[in-house]
Amino acid sequence: MDIIAKLAEELQIKKGQADAAVKLIDEGNTIPFIARYRKEATGALSDEILRNLFDRLTYLRNLEDKKQTVLASIEEQGKLTEELKAQILAAETQVAVDDLYRPYRPKRRTRAIIAKEKGLEPLANIIMLQMLKTPLAEEAAQYINEEKEVLTAEDAIAGAKDIIAEMISDDADYRTKIRDLTMKKGRLISNAKDKEAESVYEMYYEFDEALSKVAGHRTLAINRGENENVLTVKIEAPVEDIIVYLEKKIIVHEGECADAIKEAIADAYERLIAPSIEREIRNDLTEKAEDGAIKVFGKNLEQLLMQPPIAGQVVLGWDPAFRTGCKLAVVDPTGKVLDTTVIYPTAPQNKVEEAKAVLKKLISKYKITLISLGNGTASRESEQVIVSLLKEIPVQVQYIIVNEAGASVYSASKLATEEFPNFDVGQRSATSMARRLQDPLAELVKIDPKSIGVGQYQHDMNQKKLSEALGGVVEDCVNKVGVDLNTASASLLEYISGITKVIAKNIVTYREENGAFKSRAELLKVGKLGPKAYEQCAGFMRITGGKNPLDGTGVHPESYDATKELLAKLGYTMDDVANRSVAGISKKVSDYKKLAAELGVGELTLQDIVKELEKPARDPREDMPKPILRSDVLEMKDLTPGMVLKGTVRNVIDFGAFVDIGVHQDGLVHISQLTDRYIKHPLEAVSVGDIVDVKVMSVDLKKQRIQLTMRGI
Repeated sequence: MDIIAKLAEELQIKKGQADAAVKLIDEGNTIPFIARYRKEATGALSDEILRNLFDRLTYLRNLEDKKQTVLASIEEQGKLTEELKAQILAAETQVAVDDLYRPYRPKRRTRAIIAKEKGLEPLANIIMLQMLKTPLAEEAAQYINEEKEVLTAEDAIAGAKDIIAEMISDDADYRTKIRDLTMKKGRLISNAKDKEAESVYEMYYEFDEALSKVAGHRTLAINRGENENVLTVKIEAPVEDIIVYLEKKIIVHEGECADAIKEAIADAYERLIAPSIEREIRNDLTEKAEDGAIKVFGKNLEQLLMQPPIAGQVVLGWDPAFRTGCKLAVVDPTGKVLDTTVIYPTAPQNKVEEAKAVLKKLISKYKITLISLGNGTASRESEQVIVSLLKEIPVQVQYIIVNEAGASVYSASKLATEEFPNFDVGQRSATSMARRLQDPLAELVKIDPKSIGVGQYQHDMNQKKLSEALGGVVEDCVNKVGVDLNTASASLLEYISGITKVIAKNIVTYREENGAFKSRAELLKVGKLGPKAYEQCAGFMRITGGKNPLDGTGVHPESYDATKELLAKLGYTMDDVANRSVAGISKKVSDYKKLAAELGVGELTLQDIVKELEKPARDPREDMPKPILRSDVLEMKDLTPGMVLKGTVRNVIDFGAFVDIGVHQDGLVHISQLTDRYIKHPLEAVSVGDIVDVKVMSVDLKKQRIQLTMRGI
């Protein structure tokens, strides 16, 4: 297989782009580095396309390896024909290779193998030829052999039918057709083991849907229901159509042989083909559903990580609780913890006035302007205390409710213990609440992406595949934003292109021992950070106020000479870069192509250099919608149908989006209510973090459900 041509065709890119990307990957370059600093080579392929290319490249290379293993195995058996070799080499999926290899794969002792050992293969071949002139029983009688336990003609015919059944089951073309027929006409059926039992799977108690139409989230829900022993699941195949197809393909004459073959066909399908095809289809449905869910999870995670930071504010992080009290942490604009304490305004203590007195002192002492409240247990009660307090104080303080998913995982982690050895888990959690607002990306990278709470069925899927995909999303986000080399934590640094966990720790250790980095080149003094790692990471590391002003931009050190030449040609100095006085540089460039040739760089690279000089280290998160800050409380009982509110999209799933409207229970906007136009997936209309206008459709206080719409507002 020409893998490069296949990649180009699948991803709808030019062959040269695919070839260049594969070469760069094979040379050990990371996806963020290729996407940002090798645009000329790849024709500016995005990080998303490059990740898809990498995944498919891995699959296709594994497929080629599998083909070679299979060919070697068949050749060793002395059964490899030119035709079979051509079929295996032309196969485009691992399933197709498995089908072709099936007849030659070493098997445990099957009924067919036992029948062959009894010398019944010639009889099976005679029956398959369907040209017998004598009665079948008469022909079969010749194979009676007491030593081999073939006692009657019927025994011989039965053994021959076992051989025929396996021949049919092992035929790759038949399997392909049966798989297609089952997918086109089959149905997925699930039933409750106990119809009276209450569970979250009630909508699947009598579920029946065409396989071709089953949505991914339904597949994952049914799988979970089956694993939890609530549901029984089966595939109902178009058996009649399949049997008719096989009989048409195999039977050429009616008669005794045809009757025996019909019985073998029925046995082959029921005993050998149907169970494995059902398994394959269920696995295929699950894999596709997982891939879809991982894709949605990845998009949601990207939006969450790219939330704009709230800079320059002293934030009070509030981790709410009942019995153990609400943990508070005051964090300055740089993320440094100034103070921590515990208050008890909620049940059972209900010390509201004492709590308010503590809060007033903290707000006055540290000039707190924002309260970041976690949305967990006792959040609603805490919010009422906050709103009451805000009405009593003269200064303006706002609050925001943050999603605390993963905070407890982080608080109890080894990383949090190293970061705050003298804090308990509550203090760490409160600190995390505050920092999640100040720099969501820097704080959320400390948590396993699976625990951040913007996916669906994440615990049911292939964990390795999920971790790799989400790790890629985090890596892309961190590198898009870049990091301050002198303040970034090891958790953040390890996601930078070319930096491993060990190197990230070494960078922090070097910083602690030698003080702040003065230049990017100083990175080469860090243990285990060699020239290749430096090439990959340098452009994404920023140094503010260092020796070289270009170290504070996204310009890669490999382009420094060209950049200095560019500045000189256009009448600027390095001091202008340091003072950020290069704002009008793009207006001075009339012909990028000509100038790029003069400077000896690519045109796309030159465009990026000019953009960086105009807005050094510009944060792409600035374009994202700002979070909604609140100063009053709203409860679920206050909601009435028709009420229009502003909300934040918290999670996007296959059947809709959950929107936080400030009442502690996110409302669901079903996919049919997201927009007036037809969409295949909610991501076409909304993303996590979007600020949207919604209208209340219905409120169910008993079930704690809110139905919202975004149509006709």
